[in-house]
Amino acid sequence: MSQIDLMSQALGTLVTEPRRGTMSESLSENERKQIAEVILSGGRVSPKYAASIIETSRDIELIWSGKSDDLEHVVLPFQSIEQIDEPRLDAAEEQSLFYLDFGSGRQSGGWTNKLIWGDNGLILSSLARGPLKHSIDEVGGLKFIYIDPPYDVGYDFAMDVSVGDVSVTKEPSVIEQFAFRDTWGQGIDSYLSMMNTRLRQMEALLADNGVIAVHCDWRVMHHIRHLMDEIFGSSNFINEIIWRYGKMSNTSRRFPQNHDVIITYSKGENYTFNPIRDADSEYKNRFIRYVVDNKVRFGSVKSSDDKLILLRRRKVEKDLGRELQDEDILFDFDEEFKTQDDVFYDISIVKGNAEERTNYPTQKPESLLERLLLAFTNEGDLVADFFCGSGTTMAVAEKLGRKWLGCDLGRFAIHTSRKRLISVQRALKDSGKPYRSFEILNLGGYERQHYLSNVTAETDAEGLKTLKRKAFVELVLTAYSAQPSNQLPPFSGSKHLTAVFIGEVNRAVTQSDVEECIEAAISSGITKVDILGFEFEMGISPLLADKAKEQGLTLTLRYIPSDVFDSRAVTSGAVQFYEVGYLEVKPDIDGRELRINLTDFGVFYRQTDADEAAISLRPGGSKIVVDQGQVLRLSKSKSGTITSENVTSRWEDWIDYWSIDFNFESKPEIIRVLQDGNEIELATGRFIFENEWQSFRTIKDRNLELWSAPHTYEKPGIYSVAVKVIDIFGNDTTRVFKVKVGK
Repeated sequence: MSQIDLMSQALGTLVTEPRRGTMSESLSENERKQIAEVILSGGRVSPKYAASIIETSRDIELIWSGKSDDLEHVVLPFQSIEQIDEPRLDAAEEQSLFYLDFGSGRQSGGWTNKLIWGDNGLILSSLARGPLKHSIDEVGGLKFIYIDPPYDVGYDFAMDVSVGDVSVTKEPSVIEQFAFRDTWGQGIDSYLSMMNTRLRQMEALLADNGVIAVHCDWRVMHHIRHLMDEIFGSSNFINEIIWRYGKMSNTSRRFPQNHDVIITYSKGENYTFNPIRDADSEYKNRFIRYVVDNKVRFGSVKSSDDKLILLRRRKVEKDLGRELQDEDILFDFDEEFKTQDDVFYDISIVKGNAEERTNYPTQKPESLLERLLLAFTNEGDLVADFFCGSGTTMAVAEKLGRKWLGCDLGRFAIHTSRKRLISVQRALKDSGKPYRSFEILNLGGYERQHYLSNVTAETDAEGLKTLKRKAFVELVLTAYSAQPSNQLPPFSGSKHLTAVFIGEVNRAVTQSDVEECIEAAISSGITKVDILGFEFEMGISPLLADKAKEQGLTLTLRYIPSDVFDSRAVTSGAVQFYEVGYLEVKPDIDGRELRINLTDFGVFYRQTDADEAAISLRPGGSKIVVDQGQVLRLSKSKSGTITSENVTSRWEDWIDYWSIDFNFESKPEIIRVLQDGNEIELATGRFIFENEWQSFRTIKDRNLELWSAPHTYEKPGIYSVAVKVIDIFGNDTTRVFKVKVGK
């Protein structure tokens, strides 16, 4: 028997065995031989044969090029960047807030809501298999997931931000650009690969009685439906909700496309569902019923408004010729209403003047999320959004008394959500309602170590802890266009005549690192030093650069972007090492009371070469660009004359938000890790920034306070104060200094 006949026989056996979920018929003898010839010649078998030659136990399976069921199993520790708990109500009022430590005025214990910055693939894996899963289980498990993933190939993470009196486009980071290319680089195949791995991780994390809702549109709806049938099981399908958002458009070849789809599935049978009153039934089926002289009189009303009810009563009395008595009334309020169906036609898109508007390009209305959360969750349930964008899901969850967890890849998305959630806290506080504190987390240096392990593939049995320094240094030097050199420790290389120091992958550059570089450079006659680091210790004094300059040394601190871990970014020369911003503050002390005055701030961003942008302008045109730490308005007259106006002539124009921790170094960071199957706690040596006061701009209010509110310390002493500034692009600069408060 020939090799082809043997393969054909094997294929025939495979497709004739009974298999659950297979609807195709057996292959013919000729088809089996054709497939065998294709395989032996190294070719690809047509997708139409996939269901016939691949054994599966699934009810339904979607097949595409490059599909894999392999999931990320790495578990990385979460680092707490910041904790935010707006000042609480007076102690006497706190007794109603059941989750507070009444003595401190701050939340103590219980679930703290979480806003996580990073790759949701790694975040989902670390949540599902790491120590935080225990905390999730303690509050009853994750009951509801809503995601609004990118489903438009044109979405590229760019967005407009306000600066001064103009708007400038914030271009996506390199990491965001490559995330977009990974999602859509091969069209629907790569998109489905991304969604497949994420949805499988979410299914593992979801409680047994949980529900997931995926928001999409006509581009990917049918693919997502099949994929969720495969992952959650077609029997767990709940609804395909139609959200008709009312955005009208004229088309000549088809009906206007005026709706999105929200596909909902449960993980099991006992999920929560609370019927929602249909919007119209608020007034269609309400009436007052009277029994007068043994006859039933109906008084219909179109609202529950007391005035309308009174008018209806007066009309009945007029017809009757006397006043109604209490015994005449059969029902004060008879409410007969219909429940909301799967077509939401009464919720519009977020309007330009809406209070909730954040200018985030994919923002969804709060009323849409409110309806979903009211239907599929109860008060106190934990909900999550793993593509959280501007934070709509978390904002609504907070208002409805649900616990929440959200994450996003974009730094600007995290910053937008932070401002929005603080505003929600303030509004709830003003109305006397309870709210929870929240913390901002990331995977920090552990995520960088993971990326590096993928680049170098050089780890020993201990894994992430023993990555080779040499591979990391070579990676950064290549991205920085510098040359390696081991001749002068602690420097790792040079760029032209500048010595280059590279910090560690898993810790911040410290003040002692900087002092060592200054000492080595001066003793060796080096006049220029660049210090590169992912993070810089909050206590590094800006006076060090001034001290170095007095001794003839130019010292520059630059951030290493996470983009270095993407070989495509390095190869294309797209990685940019931005200089660390500078921040000046002035403390004002009166006894034990401290106020902080923000006095200066600067950054050094560059998105576009201003000269090149000016040349490309057409006569009569203008453009806003970011170059060398300035936002410039370029204009070209009809005669070709180019003018440039600095839009950020005031340093405060760069600031979008600033906050203060009045007692920094009071709360050491403790991370939880799994070691030999056991959960242990480790001190990182870092401190958590406790956000105790903040001022920020919103779309409607562009004012920014430059003086903080006064903070009174309980007792005199020396305290560390941390001031954090976040610029208009969502990047932060922090300064730490000591203050001595009196008696």
